[in-house]
Amino acid sequence: MIEVPLGRFDIYALALPRGHGFGDQIPHEAWETGDGKALAIITRHADHGDLGLVVMRRRTDGVWATTCDLLGLEHLDAVRDRARIELREGEPPQQVPPGIQRRTALYDVEGREPSEIFRMLTAKSHRNVAWLLNQLYLSLPRPDRNWAADCQTGNFHTRLWEAQLLASFREQGLLLTQPMESPDFRIENRKGGTAWVEAVTANPQERFEPVGAMPSIQPEENEELFSGTAALRFAKTIGSKLQRRYAEMDHVAGHPFAIAMADFHAPGSMVWSREALLGYLYGFGAEPIEINGKRVAAGYEVKRLLGPSKFPAGLFRNDAHAELSAVIFTNACALSKFNRVALTRGMQSHVGRYVRYGRFYDRKPGALEGIPFCFDVLSDDYRALWPQGWEPWCAELEVFHNPFARHPLPTELLPEASHWLEVDGAMDCRHYYDTGILWSRSLIIAADDPMPTYETLPAWLEDLARRRAARE
Repeated sequence: MIEVPLGRFDIYALALPRGHGFGDQIPHEAWETGDGKALAIITRHADHGDLGLVVMRRRTDGVWATTCDLLGLEHLDAVRDRARIELREGEPPQQVPPGIQRRTALYDVEGREPSEIFRMLTAKSHRNVAWLLNQLYLSLPRPDRNWAADCQTGNFHTRLWEAQLLASFREQGLLLTQPMESPDFRIENRKGGTAWVEAVTANPQERFEPVGAMPSIQPEENEELFSGTAALRFAKTIGSKLQRRYAEMDHVAGHPFAIAMADFHAPGSMVWSREALLGYLYGFGAEPIEINGKRVAAGYEVKRLLGPSKFPAGLFRNDAHAELSAVIFTNACALSKFNRVALTRGMQSHVGRYVRYGRFYDRKPGALEGIPFCFDVLSDDYRALWPQGWEPWCAELEVFHNPFARHPLPTELLPEASHWLEVDGAMDCRHYYDTGILWSRSLIIAADDPMPTYETLPAWLEDLARRRAARE
């Protein structure tokens, strides 16, 4: 058996019902068979030191099946010997149990015409993304029977978001299940807190091909940014889910209910559209004003969104939708997120250099802009942004709470997300990580290309384009 590197174990563990939530039984070491079809996790109790052993083996459809779960063991060498036996190296995979739906292979298009973005997973630059997305698909407890087909064709982003949510929830140690067809997920922590979550994506009015599409430009006017086209798309997306009355379902009633939304309404819009979500949910915008010679942000009330429909703003300004506890959002549901997660966990880079640039949150009150950054994703400086030494799935996860919620979503249920709450009539954002990403983009460059800085990036990109054109 072969010892499993910590980064890869971090991914495999997402297949466990509670993901990284091992409780008092802390992972001590992990081993796998040479073909990677079986995994043994040796745990040690945090207080009395007793050992445990969990063994997972692949089924014939690739899904992990737990075949051994022991506690109260004492001698490490004996546990390792037991692990070698339980791994059953060289034996055939586990059979899919009777009555359990066999998982369709994500790579098997079965005669369908895959979308361009799904085809990108075959590219050398996205080899890690393909592996990681497949691992998360195989970790879903009970995906929709059309999950693979949807991912391969027109609903790629929706399935990508569901996979990222699974990773984000189980990274926080939540028990994630799919006991009903809808909502998509039931989450529970060890203290008994529960919630139901429905995943959705904000899609364009007219479909576009995302591969090679020119990124959309952030609106210049604050009014358009906070209450314009993006806010209207969010309003319609959330409204369509509220019409389904998930909160009134017998299994949901009495529990917090949240909508988890990722934005794909325009090419690259997720890097600037979160302000539109704030505008729609809380009915406010922000504009620069000058105080004592310094430009700062000041809030103003927004009652209606722009456009002929005059759609009302402020979904969370009264109790009309008390059934919705919160909206969960990210500005980083993208192939680049999957690539960064894989690379910072030690997976092989199949390209020269992977660069991430953008702006950090500036925590100072009234700050207008974020703090610029530009990092090589494989650098120690980038990994040091997070205490675990790699980019977490939850790094950009935000929860916007409804102050009028009938069943509020406890912040403790999603401890590693950023939480927006109304406190004494003002919005307060509580962060778990010191590093908060306001927006970012990722860039793949050759190994011999010089590393840019944020300030030199515009000129650097122009020069890079000229040099590449000359090489071609």
